Amino acid sequence: MMKMEDATLIEVKNLTKIYGDHTAVDGLSFKINNGKIYGLLGPNGAGKSTTMNMMTGCLAPTSGSVKINGFDMFDEPLRAKKCIGYLPEIPPVYGEMTPLEYLRFVADAKGVPYNRAIRQVQEAMELTHIEDMKNRLIKNLSKGYRQRVGIAQAMLGNPDIIILDEPTVGLDPKQIAEIRELIRTLGEIKTVIVSSHILAEIQELCDHVLIISGGKLIANAPIEELQNRTGDRLRLRLSVRGDERGVLKVLSSFDEIEGCTVTGSREDGVINLTLSAAASDDLRDRIFFAMADSRYAVLSMEKEEETLESIFLQLTDETPTSARAAENDRDGEYELIDDRKEDRR
Repeated sequence: MMKMEDATLIEVKNLTKIYGDHTAVDGLSFKINNGKIYGLLGPNGAGKSTTMNMMTGCLAPTSGSVKINGFDMFDEPLRAKKCIGYLPEIPPVYGEMTPLEYLRFVADAKGVPYNRAIRQVQEAMELTHIEDMKNRLIKNLSKGYRQRVGIAQAMLGNPDIIILDEPTVGLDPKQIAEIRELIRTLGEIKTVIVSSHILAEIQELCDHVLIISGGKLIANAPIEELQNRTGDRLRLRLSVRGDERGVLKVLSSFDEIEGCTVTGSREDGVINLTLSAAASDDLRDRIFFAMADSRYAVLSMEKEEETLESIFLQLTDETPTSARAAENDRDGEYELIDDRKEDRR
């Protein structure tokens, strides 16, 4: 089935789910258009699976609405659900069945007419490359093949939207590569939503990303646009031969520099630094010549490109333990730079 670009397939408005005094999902609103692979990204416990369960009609919201192809999920659930194929994090497969038996059972449960079901089951097995396993018991298949069976069942009924919750969790590297390639293939004929907390997976697979943190939607944009939003930020890694106090004094002359982390070096007399700055212009030339004027040798200087990981950490405030430790260790460095700015003034 050909996809019509930019048609709205899913419209979520003020979606909220509250458990007792805990708000798992807090007023989410967004649209999913046709013709893309979407990534739903967030730390563990952010509300991704809860959101997907409400979008697919598996869980009732506390408030808000979900429309699938114009059908309200809670007023017209059967018509809305026919538009969606869903693979939960744990594939809903029956170990005592073979893939062929299971897929025929699912097609029947979805109300697919017999002749059409035969064709769809065969097409799903071919696309997911499970024909050679179709007569084996599912319980004897590898986790990767069970995932393929789960994706195949999501395709039955010819839905416009395929929703996959953590589709590569627990797989080995070869299986992950195979499932990712399968998702790309699906993205050519369907609109696909992939939920994951694996940043590299979202960046590699998806055209568009939605980031959830604490049950709130904090980003909704194409990945390229999200990366371009940070174009006025600059991060540099430097290795300088010189004494730490003097090097930091040189850096204090740059008002654009907002943060400086000093990391250890195995070479005596050499310090490594990571700088963050609010600067639309590249500071590398100015820093190099300022160090040279003070007789400090810049051994290396590298500009860090913004990645989905760094953007994700900024937006969710998910600071790694090592970074938190560095922040605690560098308090004196900030004071040192601030003292020098006071001296200069």
